[in-house]
Amino acid sequence: MKKLAIIGASYLQFPLVQKANEMGIETYCFAWEDGSVCKDIADFFYPVSIIDKETILEICKKINIDGIISIASDAAVPTVCYVAENMGLISNSIESSLFSTNKYMMRNRFVEKGIVSPRFLLAENGISYTNLNYPLIVKPTDRSGSRGVEKVEKPEYLENAIERAQKESFTNQAIVEEFISGSEVSVETVSWQGKHYILAITDKVTTGEPYFVELEHHQPSQLPDEIQSKIKDITVKALDSLDIKFGAGHTELKITRTGDINVIEVGARMGGDFIGSDLVQLSTGYDFLKGVIDISLGDFEEPVISEYNYSGVYFLCEETKHLLSVIENIEADKNIIKSEITDAKLKNIQCSADRSGYFIYRSENKIVP
Repeated sequence: MKKLAIIGASYLQFPLVQKANEMGIETYCFAWEDGSVCKDIADFFYPVSIIDKETILEICKKINIDGIISIASDAAVPTVCYVAENMGLISNSIESSLFSTNKYMMRNRFVEKGIVSPRFLLAENGISYTNLNYPLIVKPTDRSGSRGVEKVEKPEYLENAIERAQKESFTNQAIVEEFISGSEVSVETVSWQGKHYILAITDKVTTGEPYFVELEHHQPSQLPDEIQSKIKDITVKALDSLDIKFGAGHTELKITRTGDINVIEVGARMGGDFIGSDLVQLSTGYDFLKGVIDISLGDFEEPVISEYNYSGVYFLCEETKHLLSVIENIEADKNIIKSEITDAKLKNIQCSADRSGYFIYRSENKIVP
């Protein structure tokens, strides 16, 4: 029986552990116990921080794992790559893991490789931001899920936004970049030996300024074919620029009204918010979870798109309280695959953790509740 180490044990990793169990693979989960829902379904659980790569490496050597993986977690990526590289397993390089999880290093890499992205500066004491054009976006260099992200319209609000972002950062670092206005999409990919396969383009809807928390995701994209073709080409170049060669990829881009495309971020992982774990398979028929597990174990089959459906997810919060009745009456809509209310109290949200529930659909057409 193959042995698979999984870094992280929150709800984000739950579908991964389930899939590995279905495939008859022995699972070894590493994470702090608090919030580790996977500990109840994994074969083995170790209460170790996901960033404690030395301890995890030592344990994995004793287990003699066959592969190591994580989905939808930037913080886990460096540990996955560190353990894999030290054990001769399949993964991206340690250097690549830093490019894809530190937004400042990522931006510098984009500049070096000629990838179009927003102009930026690292937030530091005494630095001047006068060379950047307002409005600006401030964000932690090493977080996801919209944590610490804020749009700043005027210089007098910049310092507070930087302090807020730095508090959310694991390393107390923030990046300041020019705000790009336009449509927002992500591109879901899988890679093997440096060859990238485009699985889906996801249209996004956010709360808008100042925090831009994601409220909806829909596949396939409804952008014009010409724009989608350009998005795919740019995505491949962005993945190459960060030396991403194996596994899932999640590339976020913005398209301006004039058709200019800017790469905002690239993750060497699946998209969160059920994008990778659910929507890709619902819309394309491709078992994305099985695909990335196979890659981590050294196996690969080219993805086959066997279905052409619409799929999406809507998130519940105070701003979308009209969705509550939909979630409470899901039996009325056969297209709703699953739903959950995670918090009875609806909040005005500042990050994805503030959302109170969701529902996921698959249909012949995009659903608009």
